[in-house]
Amino acid sequence: MTRAIGASHEAYESKFELRIVMLCSMAGTLMQALDSTIANVALPYMQGSLQASRDQITWVLTSYIVASAIMTAPVGWLASRFGRKNLAVVCITGFTIASMMCGAAQSLEQMILFRILQGVFGAALSPLSQSIMLDLYPPQKRGSIMAIWGMGVMVGPILGPTLGGYLTDVYNWRWVFYINVPFGLAAATGTWLFLRDTHRDESLRFDWTGFAALGIGLGAFQLMLDRGTSQDWFGSMEIIAECVVGALGFYLFLVHMFTSERPFIPRAIFADRNFVSSLFLMFALGLVMLASSALLPPYLQNLGGYSVTDTGLLLAPRGVGTMFAMLFAGRLAFRFDPRYLMTGGVLLLLWSIWEMSNWTPAVAPSWLVFTTFIQGIGMGFIFVPMNLVAFATLPPVYRTDGTALINLIRNVGMAVGVSITTTVLASSIQTAHSQLAEHVTRFNRALSVNGPSMMWNPSLPFGLQQLNGVVERNAQVIAYANDFLFMFFISVPALLVIFLMKKPTLSQAPTAMEAVAE
Repeated sequence: MTRAIGASHEAYESKFELRIVMLCSMAGTLMQALDSTIANVALPYMQGSLQASRDQITWVLTSYIVASAIMTAPVGWLASRFGRKNLAVVCITGFTIASMMCGAAQSLEQMILFRILQGVFGAALSPLSQSIMLDLYPPQKRGSIMAIWGMGVMVGPILGPTLGGYLTDVYNWRWVFYINVPFGLAAATGTWLFLRDTHRDESLRFDWTGFAALGIGLGAFQLMLDRGTSQDWFGSMEIIAECVVGALGFYLFLVHMFTSERPFIPRAIFADRNFVSSLFLMFALGLVMLASSALLPPYLQNLGGYSVTDTGLLLAPRGVGTMFAMLFAGRLAFRFDPRYLMTGGVLLLLWSIWEMSNWTPAVAPSWLVFTTFIQGIGMGFIFVPMNLVAFATLPPVYRTDGTALINLIRNVGMAVGVSITTTVLASSIQTAHSQLAEHVTRFNRALSVNGPSMMWNPSLPFGLQQLNGVVERNAQVIAYANDFLFMFFISVPALLVIFLMKKPTLSQAPTAMEAVAE
């Protein structure tokens, strides 16, 4: 199967064209990254407007995630068959129109349908953007370019809830989607006018069997992760069915990929050790990136007593730390072994999570800000060198397929991380509550002596309610600490993955490969 690479930086006549293409690519990435989290804070307002229950309104998030996960995998094939420029323009335009339709939705059914369309068109934006920007510049400059691109990918999900809350408070929840329209129109126009098209191979035939198997596996897996916590996991027949269907889909996809003559994900891409190692490292980074963002807001608001605005301000330094690290990580990767930078980033990330496991709601705001800032620096020093190493030895013909796979693995990692940490948190709260309640007896002198005994007297309804509130609060403090400690231990294997990578030569000139016949 023949796959073509994209136009290099030499195909552009001026720096102005290069910068326009870069800005339009970044706009697509930022819109897609923001929309993965920006709608979260608007859900309660959408629930009332669309007359939906609490369980029904979560499908606004689930439908987008599932559609995006399924449509990420075939991006490489679509770009080779129809050309990267055509695919980019269609996806940006479709995402913009779907965003406008989401903002105008009048019922839950319409909203879910439009969110599915938004996920379908948005799935290609991030991998296409990364592939385009890798082709725009020679290897010597890709460190800085990947740093700029990474800011959109990493900072978007962090700033999404803050921006979504602001738009919802100042205007209404519909502007969470309308905000995409002007940027989407500008990005589509700039891409159509200035992006150089790639070669289109009209002889390619789509692997419907492989895509169907992978789509079923990803869809069932995402549904299982999204609904597992609310449905008591494997105590529910729905979750068991989704698990079986997902496992069967993945099994059929793997068998088909290794036995088919022309699978839509080329087998040769998995022969690159650095790229495969980067997939594992990206999965580990995805586990922590969104899970910590999901845990901290309720921790600070419910236990720390911070307002929504203060919570957003306290979490902002993590995004600042990520951007700060990315400014230097790309340049440093060409002067030092990028594996050392990634190791340092993982160690900073592990330290920050370990420190978070020792927090209490009384943690000093300055220390909280410092810890999350260090965590952001760690993520920045992992993300940029990892992308450089992943594509340093990968043949250019597989670049779009590679970016699609890396983005898919990141999304799966984020979904798995949120589901696992949410489940561990709920289980830890129950266990800690039970253990603390064992000390609530008539023989506990703290409950029978002095003034507090009247407020915590379990024989009185008021006292029992107050006592249960104290036990529940302390159980949550313990559970969050256990959850952060759990995140620490599941992140440790990331260090081992780095040592599986070979040292790449990032400064070498690009290889003149126009196509590779498989």
